[in-house]
Amino acid sequence: MIDPLSVTAVAGMLGAFGSAMAGEAGKWTWEAVGNLAQRMTGRQVEAPVGAEECEELARQLVAGARNDPERARELAAWMRGRTGGPQGQGGAVPRQLPASTRYFTDRKGPLAELDKEAGRKADGRPRQVLLHGPDGIGTSAVAIHWGGREAHRFPDGQLYADLRAAGPQGTVDPATVLRRFLRRLGVPAEQVPATVEGRADRLAELLAGRRLLVVLDHAHSAAQVRPLLTPAPGVVTLITARRPLAGLDTLNVAVGPLPDKDARRLLTDLAGKHAVSAAKAALPGVLERCAGSPFALRAAAPVLGDAAPRALAGQTFADPLEAATADRYARLAPDAALAYRRCALRPWPALDPRAAAAATGLAEADAAAALDELAAAGLLETALDGRYRYRPAVRRHAEALAVREDGLAACATTVHRTVEHYLRLAVAADHAALPQRWHLGPLYAEIGPDGYPDEAAALAALGAELPNLVEAVAAAEEFAAPGTVCQLVEALWALQLKAGRHDELLPALRTGARAAGTTGTAARTAARMHVQLALALTELQEYGEAEQQLVLAAAAEEKDGHLRGQATAVETLGLLRLRQWRYAEALEGFDRAVGLLDGIGADDSGRADLPRARALLARHRGRALRGLGRFAPAAASIEEAVAFFRGTGEAYNLARALTDLAQVMIEQRRGPDALPLLDEAAVLLERGGADFHLVPIGVLRELCADRVE
Repeated sequence: MIDPLSVTAVAGMLGAFGSAMAGEAGKWTWEAVGNLAQRMTGRQVEAPVGAEECEELARQLVAGARNDPERARELAAWMRGRTGGPQGQGGAVPRQLPASTRYFTDRKGPLAELDKEAGRKADGRPRQVLLHGPDGIGTSAVAIHWGGREAHRFPDGQLYADLRAAGPQGTVDPATVLRRFLRRLGVPAEQVPATVEGRADRLAELLAGRRLLVVLDHAHSAAQVRPLLTPAPGVVTLITARRPLAGLDTLNVAVGPLPDKDARRLLTDLAGKHAVSAAKAALPGVLERCAGSPFALRAAAPVLGDAAPRALAGQTFADPLEAATADRYARLAPDAALAYRRCALRPWPALDPRAAAAATGLAEADAAAALDELAAAGLLETALDGRYRYRPAVRRHAEALAVREDGLAACATTVHRTVEHYLRLAVAADHAALPQRWHLGPLYAEIGPDGYPDEAAALAALGAELPNLVEAVAAAEEFAAPGTVCQLVEALWALQLKAGRHDELLPALRTGARAAGTTGTAARTAARMHVQLALALTELQEYGEAEQQLVLAAAAEEKDGHLRGQATAVETLGLLRLRQWRYAEALEGFDRAVGLLDGIGADDSGRADLPRARALLARHRGRALRGLGRFAPAAASIEEAVAFFRGTGEAYNLARALTDLAQVMIEQRRGPDALPLLDEAAVLLERGGADFHLVPIGVLRELCADRVE
């Protein structure tokens, strides 16, 4: 039993748990390990930060395990909980590579370079290739076609990421890509490290012995790509970009225009021999305008019979892609042309008919038809979920047209309408996902939680729209609408609490904190923005900045005389202390928050929320008391929370309190009493869509058997 508990293994567990605290599941696990550490060492231990502190604490835990078989079993259970079984080991085989285009022409040179790099003898140099060329030239097609053709080389699968995204930079953050890769490799959500460094290390660990293809499409910079690279000898990484990326040490392969012979062949494949023969007179002009660009050739194929494309007369274009885009736009029906312009005014990551209807003023059915026409014309790309998005160069063209043809006032109105659409969607979903919580934004009272069958469905809807919601926050800030920013950010709360994804939420939360400082923002709203940012920063282990945000929140509430909000800020600071295993300070903070609640008068704001607020604090006080080894008062405090949430039917918080109470019972050697509580909590969490909480519950079930009188 003790042999697997080496210092290296235990230090790795501490580092993994410390950096992979996704929501309540991670907190439970981290606090449980902290409780164990303090019992095994016989003293108050602060949470380790960094590899050196983890290793030092691991030495102490291993020494304690050698002298206490019961604690050794508990430590081993949490070690097994880290892996979560075969899936936790990252044993999944991902198959993410998109399908290759049906008509793929030429590219013998780049394909040969890829064959050579993938087949060379391992000599310590990583197999990493950058395919570069102008937009629309086909770098992605080369990477995807080769990956599909050579799938036999990669029995352990393929990982694919499109590195384009919404926002001013138009790029996906590496942390987000790493999280997606780890999840695809079978790492449970609660075991994904919080930091870029931790995720990169975990990815390198998982890929070390694999034969796998990684495709990083549409890269923006070396800094974006570097955390995603691995030196594993069996991994081939293909990167596509518009140009060579300075500072990236890869094999650079240029992808150029198609020669006329291959361009003719592609047109023939696309349009058919009869159409090409019928357009024989116009063909030289078409080939000249397309200049070997596969995108332009695909756009020209359906209209080969037009000798003079209607959008080109008297105009000059920067490249064939722009010329082809202008020609296709000129052929659109009025509704599709309107949607093309109006939906392009922000880089929305995923457009659907409802969003297009908001942007254009069209009926939803007409907006859906317009999107279908744009996709058929090659002006929109279709995602696997059926939604649409622009190629960046196409969106720039559409946005410029909107400004020129519709005017700035109409463009501004369009953006406001679209942001309002996402705001109302987010408020309704957030309200349904967490209906009992304390709401500030005025739309909560107007919209309510209708429209979703249960909390899990509402949470899923929020998660699906998260990239659009982050972009909506950025748009609201750009249009100087701090009130809208704050309402949108508040509506992200359920995602923060139940789904983690803090790295993706962080840009919006920082925007909310900036909005909190603008003139006219109510103190209570400002405090909420600071608290939400602080919670994300805590999850991401930015403890110093998190504490600063909580101090700002408490100051704003105190200035406003709002005791309920001030108590929330103080309570959240106590939660931060729990994360740091500073249990005495956490208890002091929770007691102070109770005192603030006691000061709320009968007519004061927040009075109606007092019972729920006290129940939450009772649970948190119990957690702090458990950390101090005061199990009897801990159980009594948590039982207050259980009784309240059982009475109100608040399933999620009831499940959390039941799990806390079970942990205390296990410490009191009441394992049989704890098991029914864990079973009830698991059912409630599964119904609510919070499946990633179930791993620590599994560990606690195992510990129940060890803690019986």
